[in-house]
Amino acid sequence: MRAKMALKLKKQLQDKANLKVTMDKMVDDLMKKDIRFDQCLFIGILKNGVPLAKYIAGRLSEITGKEIPVALVDITLYRDDLIDSKYDPYRRKAEIPFPVSGKDVILVDDVLFTGRTVRAALTSILEFGRPRIIRLAVLVDRGHRELPIRADITGLECPTNRSEGIRVRIDNPTQKDGIYLYEEVQD
Repeated sequence: MRAKMALKLKKQLQDKANLKVTMDKMVDDLMKKDIRFDQCLFIGILKNGVPLAKYIAGRLSEITGKEIPVALVDITLYRDDLIDSKYDPYRRKAEIPFPVSGKDVILVDDVLFTGRTVRAALTSILEFGRPRIIRLAVLVDRGHRELPIRADITGLECPTNRSEGIRVRIDNPTQKDGIYLYEEVQD
């Protein structure tokens, strides 16, 4: 039987001010991509992909003068790593209240790790139609991919050990915003 593990804070990678600089860099990088901002929508992956998507879309709306809608996707039902677990996935609807067919979709998440969350999000989004393009924007890429998925826009590359974890806090009313590195310790 495997020992119970807990996460212990190892260090803060970015504070609130540096986090904002990183998110603004992502906005600048997206401006350089072939994206039709008048035909664009952002989809944030629950949980921390949503506030990140709202921030980036809001900044792009200010810059372009175009209203950029933001939706969310909950990938619980689509996780292939939950199939053999005792977890009983239940259908949570993606909240995409507008058509995706023919649109330029920016899929947003806070941390890219194995690629399984992104794969699940893509499966969910494609049930709503066929976008012209889907671009992936992630705040932190920590490596260790298990699927051939890469981000088009990355705020921070932070290689980690598999025993470490990254936590992002954006617009968190109870904790300090920032990017944090954790390590697994025996509980």
